[in-house]
Amino acid sequence: MSKKKSGKFKHFKRNLIYTLKNPFFYIWILVGIIIILATLEVFKTETQTESGIQTLFDSVWFTLVTVFAGYFDYCVKSVGGRTAALILLIFGMALLSVITGKIASLFTSAQIKNDKGLRKLKKMKGHFILCGWRPGFDKILDTVLNSNPDIDVEMIVLVNDAPSEQIAQIREESRFKGINYISGDFSDEAVLKRAEIFTAERALIIADHSKNYSNLEIDSRTVLAVHTIQNLNPSIYIAAELLDSKFEKHLQLAHCDEIILTQEYEHSLLATASSGLGYSNVIRALISDDADTGILIGDIPPSYIGKTYKEFEDDEWSKGNKNGVLVGLLLNTGNFHQRRRDALRDAQLNPNVKDVISNLQKVKTLKSNEPVLTPEPGFLIQKNTKAIYVRGKALLAKGE
Repeated sequence: MSKKKSGKFKHFKRNLIYTLKNPFFYIWILVGIIIILATLEVFKTETQTESGIQTLFDSVWFTLVTVFAGYFDYCVKSVGGRTAALILLIFGMALLSVITGKIASLFTSAQIKNDKGLRKLKKMKGHFILCGWRPGFDKILDTVLNSNPDIDVEMIVLVNDAPSEQIAQIREESRFKGINYISGDFSDEAVLKRAEIFTAERALIIADHSKNYSNLEIDSRTVLAVHTIQNLNPSIYIAAELLDSKFEKHLQLAHCDEIILTQEYEHSLLATASSGLGYSNVIRALISDDADTGILIGDIPPSYIGKTYKEFEDDEWSKGNKNGVLVGLLLNTGNFHQRRRDALRDAQLNPNVKDVISNLQKVKTLKSNEPVLTPEPGFLIQKNTKAIYVRGKALLAKGE
């Protein structure tokens, strides 16, 4: 017997033993026997009267109507028939109450599971998973939706262990109606599977303050979550927030595509503000959550792959910078794991041994989403490269 069939047999055997040990199983059998006996009694006694019941089918029909509809389709005449009909009516009312209660219980249980984030998502594909929680979480959600107009709120899945009242409050807001929620530790494989991690397109992990974690615990859980997600779905794009830069190397080894060093950004912002030149206001405008202004990342036409940055820049200038002002290139975009694997394959296919060694060394030094601002005019545009633009509202209005 194969392992699959053996597993099914064990599952069937376990369910059978559980059923036989359940006292309600025997109660249902008893109820079924009583209904059958009452049906036969109606058939036996009423065929001798003028009630209209002439065949066994008439008796069965009488039983079905009495039990499930709660009224008599035939007017029974005999004492035995009326006694059996009364028994059927009583059992029918009890049976209907049990069935109705069971259905209501199933719907209520499903709703409770949904509200508490205990259900498993079904048939989701290309969705966005947001892991972690902290105070002001609703503002993070707002920013995510504003910065990603291509993402519907129904395609966002929250995975965290936050207080239930906090999540309930967020889900009740009109702008977050339809958002999905999975309760649990986002570094746990079972929890991620309930979020349909296998078919997700992107994941964002923020520093989790759902419980009284230390900074070390927060970053450790982030690293563990990235490793788990990457193992479950190597093609997913992962962005993760770190509080301490010493964990950055761990995320790079885990093939995290984008690493956000929050405290480092805060320190840099404070340092620029100390100059008194207004840098902080400029940076704030550049990283606005408006999806159409500030720093924008755009695709480069395939025809420019292998050409120089100067050629691409001249073409953008001739078009009136309708996409914004070109300021640089973003190298090695997309999924880091897939990109590295493709690069290694290309390097190994090269017949020249020296070139293979050289290409392998280049692959090892690849950095995910590496920005190059105002590159040299002769800089060659490679695969997986995107353009970096800066666009303000005035330029946007002109383009329209």
